Amino acid sequence: MSRDVAQLLRDKRVNALAAWCIVAMLAAVSVTSAVQADLLWAGFAAAVAALALFPPVLLRNRDAMLPWEILLLAASPVVGRLFATLSMTGNLATYLSVAAIALILAVELQLFTPVRMTPRFAVVFVAITTMATAGVWAVVRWAADQLLGTTFILDPTVSEHVIEEAVMWEFVASTIAGIGAGVVFAYYVRRQAGTSRVPEEVQPDV
Repeated sequence: MSRDVAQLLRDKRVNALAAWCIVAMLAAVSVTSAVQADLLWAGFAAAVAALALFPPVLLRNRDAMLPWEILLLAASPVVGRLFATLSMTGNLATYLSVAAIALILAVELQLFTPVRMTPRFAVVFVAITTMATAGVWAVVRWAADQLLGTTFILDPTVSEHVIEEAVMWEFVASTIAGIGAGVVFAYYVRRQAGTSRVPEEVQPDV
């Protein structure tokens, strides 16, 4: 990437425009998933988009967006899962998407609140948040099976032992993804990337 392009991407307005385009892409994925009757993933994509919209809505500043590369990283597994043809690919997207939500929360705290995280604490925070989100995601799928008759977790053709083992492996995979996302955020904290792209009027006083 040339120096001129790199400088352009650090511009506040260009960053905001790129971030809004990614949010629009997430909205399109949510609608597409809903049309395909994949309601849980439609909700997941909508949740990621909603988290990205918190800063500009709450701060009433359309330029107060997350760094575009963080949003792109978070959106990639959600979008990739839409086109996944292998079960393993779809599951990998699930784990990475859960970690992406934790990453977005951590970056929003770092950029738009007085909270500051050391690199080591960032890894622990993102990993634990990912594990908690994975637990909520499992409960949502179980509730859908109970109320809507789906078979996300409760499959009558599969034994309870196999289901429990599969869920535990999901938690292990989510934890690994969370640690990976934490390392990414720790690098982000160390580099302080994106801070200059947040409008000065919405930066917290620290």
